[in-house]
Formats: sequence, C-alpha cells, structure tokens
Amino acid sequence: MAKNKKRKKKLDARQTVMLLCIIIAIGSFGYLAFYNYQASHSSEQVDNLNKVKDDNSFVRKYKATVKLDDKETPDILEEYVGPFNLNQKLVGWVKIDGTKIDYPVMQTSNNDYYLDHNFDQEEDKNGSIFLDKECSIWPRSQNLLIYGHNMKSGKMFGTLKSYKDKAFFDKHPQIQFDTIYEKGIYDVMYVFSEVVHEETEVTFKYYQFINANSADEYNSYMKDMSEMSLYDTGVTSEYGDALITLSTCDYTQGAERFVIVAKKVK
Repeated sequence: MAKNKKRKKKLDARQTVMLLCIIIAIGSFGYLAFYNYQASHSSEQVDNLNKVKDDNSFVRKYKATVKLDDKETPDILEEYVGPFNLNQKLVGWVKIDGTKIDYPVMQTSNNDYYLDHNFDQEEDKNGSIFLDKECSIWPRSQNLLIYGHNMKSGKMFGTLKSYKDKAFFDKHPQIQFDTIYEKGIYDVMYVFSEVVHEETEVTFKYYQFINANSADEYNSYMKDMSEMSLYDTGVTSEYGDALITLSTCDYTQGAERFVIVAKKVK
C-alpha cells in the first residue's frame, strides 16, 4: 500500500513537471510568434511610409494641412508631407547604407513613449527611433541626440554595432539624416562604447551634450569623444558644425551604450 502511494506521488510529480514544461513551451512559442509578428509589422510599416514619401499624390492632398502657424518655420520637404500628416510627431528620417537602418525619427515631450510605441502609436517592443525631447530641429540644436533599441532581430539600431568594425566604417563613412525641413549627409567622426554615469558624477556625459556654450567647451567635448573613439576616422569638427549622435544599448561587458557621432557636411 505504501509503495503504491509512493508510485502515485512520483507519477503526480512527473505529470506536474510535464504540464509545467508544456505551459512554458507554449508560452515561449507564443512570445516568439508575437516577437516575429511585431518585427514583421515594423518592416511593413516602414515600407508603407516609404511609399507615402515617394507618392506625390500625398503632397497634393496634404500640403495645405501641414502649414504651421509660425511664419519663420520653413516649409516641410515634399517627401515628408504625407508621413507628417499621418503622425505629426515625425521630425526626420535616418538611413545608413549597409544596415537595416531606414526609419522615421519621432519626438515627444516624453522620452519613454517611443521606447515601446511605433509610428502608428501602437504598443510595440521594437519601439521607434526618436529624438531626445530636449533637442530642437528648428531652430536647430547644435547636436541632435537620436535613440533606438539594439534589437536582436537587427531592427531599429540593432545593426548600428557594425561600426565597431573599422572595415565597415571604411565602406560606409556617411549617414543620411533628414529633418522634415532639410536634407542632410553626415560624416562619421567618433565611434565609442560608454556607461551611463551617476547624476552626481562630474565627467563628460555625451547624452547631455546638445549645445556647447563656447568654442572652448565644444573643443573639450570633441577631445573627450576622440579619446573614447574605437578608432580614428580622420574626421574633425569645429564650433558651429551641426552634429548628430546615434545612441543604442551596448551588451558588451563594461559598457551600457554604443554611440556614433557624425557631423553634417551637406
């Protein structure tokens, strides 16, 4: 009788373990399927936006609706009129040849929002590429801080880490970044990994550099980033240049962020 009870307990324990394994497997497959769906949906969304950019009928249809009240603000570039009408949080577009990076750049007053929302304002683990809330595209901040997730699928800034290899930089030394008001080509200057410092720590924090107050301060920032750079790109900058900084998570030991800094050349 005692042996039968022990056998029953063992059988019950095995069944419980098997049931838990099945539940975990179903949950894992479900998560994987949802993750793949969001990655696919993100690609489809960008493809559709590119079609909107290229379709002149959107310009004719929406141009009158995007005229801003501020007379000093430039007209929106024709290719961004359609996408801007679909979501007026659009501030630009970033593209890097040789990578999957070809995305709209968004901005809100809350830097957390586009960590998990897409262009259509749906919840999405991929998030969106977005401009720091403290930056301005008009009048333009000296340095525009642009963030995106380092997705394992390669989405968003998942392929930005290609720049860790100088051979990749040699083939792709430029980044295209347009604001909705002007086109832009940028030469990559600095490539580095960095930590997020304590608030009270007195040191250069790249994620706080938006405008330098003087040429001396600007040159000091350039020196700090040059010393952190993984290699010498041969590109230099001077006070008054327009910059962009692309920032994503870095999963290598001892680092938290992977950063590319580039200056506008045309």
